[in-house]
Amino acid sequence: MASLDCAARQGSVPGVRVEIHGHRGARGLWPENTLPGLSRTMELGVHALEFDVALTADRRLVLTHDLTVSAVTSADRRPVVADDPDFPYVGKPINSLALAQLRTLDVGVRMPRHPADPFALTQVPVPDTRMPTLGAVLGLVNVYEAESVRLHVELKSDPTRPELTPDPRMFTELVVDELDRHGRLDNTAILSFDWRIIGHAADLAPATRRFALIELDTLHWHDGLGDDVPAAARDAGATTLSPEHVMVDESLMSQAAAAGLDVAVWTVNDTELGGRMLDLGVAGIVTDYPDRMRDLWQERGLELPAPVRPLRPVSV
Repeated sequence: MASLDCAARQGSVPGVRVEIHGHRGARGLWPENTLPGLSRTMELGVHALEFDVALTADRRLVLTHDLTVSAVTSADRRPVVADDPDFPYVGKPINSLALAQLRTLDVGVRMPRHPADPFALTQVPVPDTRMPTLGAVLGLVNVYEAESVRLHVELKSDPTRPELTPDPRMFTELVVDELDRHGRLDNTAILSFDWRIIGHAADLAPATRRFALIELDTLHWHDGLGDDVPAAARDAGATTLSPEHVMVDESLMSQAAAAGLDVAVWTVNDTELGGRMLDLGVAGIVTDYPDRMRDLWQERGLELPAPVRPLRPVSV
């Protein structure tokens, strides 16, 4: 317990590196998993930029959180060709559509805009935004020369829905190859709820960080998990445990420390909750509102991530 007490105190010690991770860019502020949203999040300042990747029918890596085209984050505008039998595309599996079809969607306006969706109330729309490829994102980050920002690439995979999920090793290989092609393997983490991907990433890119994502609803994905989830994640190949915030308590933190894993908690959008997570000793907080966490970091005297210099003039 002594190591846990020490870790817990770090959340209030000035100069200790505790990280802010922008969730899907910054979903509460700008359209998620988009080039405009990722750009603005880097310019705001985060230690890590998290986004989701799925595989299309023509084996292209695109940014999207869902394995089917979401009616919340995507809107049909036109078919890619006249009389396309797949149109409309909203609601169709990502892996049944080609990149050209997905690129016709507008992913810059969150729908529907009503009080039941808190993000629709705070997110600035960017109409006529298109679904980007992983390669486009990596090119953008390289143009920004954003070496201070680590990329957190979540591979979307659901072993209970194999009809929507690519072969995990092939999927991991494609992502690792793209990261390597852009020179980003050394400053990236690979994330997944599907720990098969974590294991493949450990084989293919052993020097790259690997985050085992966990939540109460998907613990049943892992056979023989037992009572020590952090140890199981370590054995699966993880270097970091990334649990839903409702799972984080002193017991989990103690187990993670014993397993040699740090903890990055998601998704924390309230500064009071963020303070409690810091006091427990988490190494990172994943948030839809990096601006709020920056305020908390400043209050705590923690190291703030430097904003990345904008590529365009900024009006004052």
